[in-house]
Amino acid sequence: MVNGFKTYLEKNIEAAPLAVFRIFFGLMMLGSIIRFWANGWIETLYITPSFHFTYYGFEWVRPLGYFTYVLFFVCAIAAVGVALGFKYRLSIVVFFLSFTYIELMDKTTYLNHYYFISILSFLLIFLPANSYFSIDSKNNPQKAFAQIPKWTADSIKLLLGLVYFYAGIAKLNSDWLIEAMPLKIWLPSKFSIPLIGNFLAEEWVHYAFSWSGAIYDLAIPFLLLYSRTRYFAFFLVVVFHLLTRVLFPIGMFPYIMIISALIFFDARLHHKILGFISKYLKISKDFFDNGKVLTQKKNFTLNLKYVVIMLFFALQLLFPWRYILYPGELFWTEEGYRFSWRVMLMEKAGYAQFKIVDKKTNVWFYVDNKDFLTPFQEKQMSFQPDFILEYAHYLKEHFEREGHKNLGVYVDCYVTLNGRLSETFIDPDVDLTQYRESFKHKTWIVPFKDEIKGI
Repeated sequence: MVNGFKTYLEKNIEAAPLAVFRIFFGLMMLGSIIRFWANGWIETLYITPSFHFTYYGFEWVRPLGYFTYVLFFVCAIAAVGVALGFKYRLSIVVFFLSFTYIELMDKTTYLNHYYFISILSFLLIFLPANSYFSIDSKNNPQKAFAQIPKWTADSIKLLLGLVYFYAGIAKLNSDWLIEAMPLKIWLPSKFSIPLIGNFLAEEWVHYAFSWSGAIYDLAIPFLLLYSRTRYFAFFLVVVFHLLTRVLFPIGMFPYIMIISALIFFDARLHHKILGFISKYLKISKDFFDNGKVLTQKKNFTLNLKYVVIMLFFALQLLFPWRYILYPGELFWTEEGYRFSWRVMLMEKAGYAQFKIVDKKTNVWFYVDNKDFLTPFQEKQMSFQPDFILEYAHYLKEHFEREGHKNLGVYVDCYVTLNGRLSETFIDPDVDLTQYRESFKHKTWIVPFKDEIKGI
């Protein structure tokens, strides 16, 4: 097995697929940042709010006031550098750091595809994506290679496969398959969509979407890997993600996944794409077709790279399963829910009214959340326990600065999950300020009164 692995590491493929991936990734990221800026979301999400929800362990990551615009500008410039393959290593490192900082500034904006972009850009730091059809390889022939190690492109395929497969595993639960939830809630509201809108209220359509979605996620990595089914699989990728884009407002993610799937095709398609770009931009592609092979010298740096990448994939394989360590229903407590490719699996809404109590006098008053949170922040806070805990501590600190003492913070919180009746979510008799955020189970969450069967 060891010898087989060593032999695999020495295999080479043409560099064109990785070059195309680099170009499209950089352009898509540039488009995403421009879109974010143009819609005014930098101001709305990061500058206007007076309070920001942070990730545990990353409380120091905060918006930079109006310098947040500079951060987005740096991220955009780095994306351009990645696409052009100009100062590639510096560009991809700056992109990874700036994009990840943006992602960590406020937990309210968490999306699976932001996490995907962060870990993908981290992986790209270790790949020779500038070896072919790049400014770096044009300016420095020593960096120009027509062939690169096979594992470099395979690592991207593996990451994409993990995202899809884990998203499919997550759908193997009774709410999704047996109850067609939450699609049974979401789809009827899309009745105005041309052609298909009239069908979206039909129950059989809800089940068709639920089951086909699970099957698609579980099967698509293998269909893309197999040459005989690859074109059909790519057709499914396009249809699935375009339909998802039409039905749900999830930004650039569908297009990112469509473009990313091209990495599964052999070099002939990628040479055609690069040939079209060469012709359109009047760039000679012949210079890059030099037949040179990138051979990696076995040294400490290469071994360290292998170790980092193996640890990276070990983390990606294991981290989504951390929810097993927590008691209770995952969809209810959300302990271990994020960063586990559980995509659009639940419709959850809540109501949270906070009560500030003077523990000596028992004098109390209610908080108007609108005084501290934006509507979007309040919505996200109302059903996520770590948000509720952080907000409770913020309220205590705020009112202590105003001169109040001996404060306790309690919450009357009710949550509905996938169409069920609202239930008490947080123990109303618990002073939340007596607890600190940690990886421990949050005992003050009221247990779920139903059962969702599945993985």
